[in-house]
Amino acid sequence: MNRQYDPQQIESRWQSFWEDGRYFCVDTATAAKPYYCLTMFPYPSGTMHVGHGRNYIIGDVVVRYKTMQGFDVLSPMGWDAFGLPAENAAKQLGIHPKESTTRNITHMKRQLRSWGVGYDWEREIATCHPDYYRWTQWIFLKLYERGLAYQKAAPVNWCELCTTLANEEVLADGTCERCGRPVIKKNLKQWFFKITEYAQPLLDDLAELEGWPEKVRNMQANWIGRSEGARIDFTVAETGAPVPIFTTRPDTIHGVTFMAIAPEHPLVSELVSGTAREEEVMAFVQRQLMTAAAERADAATAKEGVFTGFHVRNPYNGESSPLWVTNYVVTDYGTGIVMAVPAHDQRDFEFSRQYDIPIKVVIQNEAGSLDPASMAEAFVDDGIIVNSGAFDGMTNRDAIAAMTQHAKEQGFGDFTVNFRIRDWLISRQRYWGAPIPIIHCPDCGAIPIPESELPVRLPDDVDFAADHGNPLARHDGFVATTCPSCGKPASRETDTLAQWLCSCWYYMRYVNPRLETAAYNKADVDKWLPVDQYIGGIEHAVLHLLYSRFILKVLHDADTCSFREPFGALFTQGMICKRSDKDGQLYKMSKSKGNVVSPDELIEQYGADTLRLYTLFIGPPEKDAEWNDQGIEGASRFLRRLWRRVHDHRELLLSAGAEVTELSALTEAERDLYRKLHETIQHVSHDMEGGFHFNSAIAQIMELSNALDACQVDASSSASMKTVFRVTIETMMRLLAPFAPHIAEEIWRELGHEHSILRAGWPGLDHEALKRDSVELALQVNGKVRGRLTAAVDMPRDELEREALASESIQKYLEGKTVRKVIIVPNRLVNIAVS
Repeated sequence: MNRQYDPQQIESRWQSFWEDGRYFCVDTATAAKPYYCLTMFPYPSGTMHVGHGRNYIIGDVVVRYKTMQGFDVLSPMGWDAFGLPAENAAKQLGIHPKESTTRNITHMKRQLRSWGVGYDWEREIATCHPDYYRWTQWIFLKLYERGLAYQKAAPVNWCELCTTLANEEVLADGTCERCGRPVIKKNLKQWFFKITEYAQPLLDDLAELEGWPEKVRNMQANWIGRSEGARIDFTVAETGAPVPIFTTRPDTIHGVTFMAIAPEHPLVSELVSGTAREEEVMAFVQRQLMTAAAERADAATAKEGVFTGFHVRNPYNGESSPLWVTNYVVTDYGTGIVMAVPAHDQRDFEFSRQYDIPIKVVIQNEAGSLDPASMAEAFVDDGIIVNSGAFDGMTNRDAIAAMTQHAKEQGFGDFTVNFRIRDWLISRQRYWGAPIPIIHCPDCGAIPIPESELPVRLPDDVDFAADHGNPLARHDGFVATTCPSCGKPASRETDTLAQWLCSCWYYMRYVNPRLETAAYNKADVDKWLPVDQYIGGIEHAVLHLLYSRFILKVLHDADTCSFREPFGALFTQGMICKRSDKDGQLYKMSKSKGNVVSPDELIEQYGADTLRLYTLFIGPPEKDAEWNDQGIEGASRFLRRLWRRVHDHRELLLSAGAEVTELSALTEAERDLYRKLHETIQHVSHDMEGGFHFNSAIAQIMELSNALDACQVDASSSASMKTVFRVTIETMMRLLAPFAPHIAEEIWRELGHEHSILRAGWPGLDHEALKRDSVELALQVNGKVRGRLTAAVDMPRDELEREALASESIQKYLEGKTVRKVIIVPNRLVNIAVS
């Protein structure tokens, strides 16, 4: 054992040892104590920085800890390999997506190994491999069979570079989350999944996810967006066409003075086609389609609109109100048509003032002072119904139910529930994705490809010369085919599946990654799933996590598995941020901000254990943390000092006893060190189980190390002190093993152990060792700590009070004061209240 700590010399050796010994491989069929720990698989972008590493290091800590507890841990890794960046690179740089993806996977796999994270690489998958996306296509067919996959022309989110986007891929400012370009609405024929059919189960089952952060559950609940209200059937006065609306405020319905319709709504073009107002209306519609929906819906955006020339009849009173196309109504909520009540809705109020539309008060305040002519803003509080016929005099809250019931009885409305969530747009006009297994026949229509003919493979010889558009649509050899039903010439679907579908079920494929006859074996996934611990970023709260829950519920209902939720417990790690070299501001790490820290260089300089230790010690793992280049030195010093201590005492340690057998024979100093060891075991075990407080756990191990430094053990020390010293160091290595595994393994081996420290087990707690004869209490005067007192454990209250009042450290705070009360928290503190 060299005295100089040389991580480069030992770390690659232990990484090979773990992999060659298959220490992170598990037999899913025979495992007696299964535990599934899964870290979200990465998109193979090419290289990772230390911010990415936090995710994988946290996962590895859990895997090693659970392994040492005796679990058969499933810890797989793979690649979310389809995606737009690789296709854009092909268009811009001429590199085929398969080539760039394969190259990036090779590099990132090397990086993961260099961190010392333990995966079962025998289960490695990549979503771009045909033997994987064959089963993604099978899942599509399952939804199609159940009536949950359908194609329709609809307004979609459109980015000029990235093509079609799901609602969740559009940022709050109306830009594409991938490239930052503006997103507009565009009518296209698209494939959708009916996630709305599962809106209520997705909402209800959130209550079962007790192991998920409350923030994530709330985000999903808000996205699903359940609203109870009424469906009211208005009609176009001139044509009689139905105009159904959803409202949570039927109590205001007698105050409707105009109707507002979204520019994207198909009724707009149907009504104005061939009329005198067609040109003006459609010009307004086109202008709004070029504006991001988020910007239009923003309350700060100026309200605009154009009259269609048509009116809508109110079924309650028969009154007709003008139908306006407005910029503030969108199709993503309700029916895309809104009853406008200017007196009681601020957006409608602003619009009515802008276009001189009448205002009618139907909810009066207590003073009865509301006058449409003098109102400066909409009245949105509760009040008494007025100007509403038979409902006058009711409170508006009572009127909500009464008016809805009236609509139900008269046949023009009913109580209903609306959800904010919309069906999932699943198709993309791209090459680098799983082909949709549908053939379009002129005679038979859309025909699913038989399962026996899966996978529908992506052709390699595609033309990426054009800047935009889908290369598949220009590939005659791919498009031309025959109909499976009638045998006549037909065309393949050229849209591909959104990569989100590929990542919705990958956790199941890991259980049977090489199974050729099915996506997974039902008995095996029922044994291993739900995933015991899932780890990843909170940015996936709505997209990936919600989609995964939906797909699993469909697969459950198709009787392919017995569980309804994919992930039992979820941990969302915070980001590691760093100040930019360009402007000094704190940002998430990115090349554009000039604040990326490469793990490769740090591992070369300090070793993986040092990088891991600092990454975990930087702060609570669920919170964002600031990277400090100097901070890693502290972790390095700790490991070097630990290494030197073992080197300098190696012969002594090898000759010492391996177990403390009789506590009563220990001296006070020996007992103190042994107690400190078991206090550390208690604290670290609690931190591992109670919310992943890894930074706190590492701090406890460092405190134990400081206690060892104070022992001054040498050849002249007693045999019992040498034994306690050895037991403390060996146990500390077991505690350290999940965090800094390479050095823990090396020292464990140097101390004479033949087997991996992973097989040594997690240290057990000796409750007898924790017992103390005396304890130090805080002495407070009026709630402020003014001194310390050492007293016998569980000292009687009257004795403790006398000693506290006599303590020299607080006498100056008692001079001239009257003691009013003495409050004692046993074995912790004494608080003396004076005046």
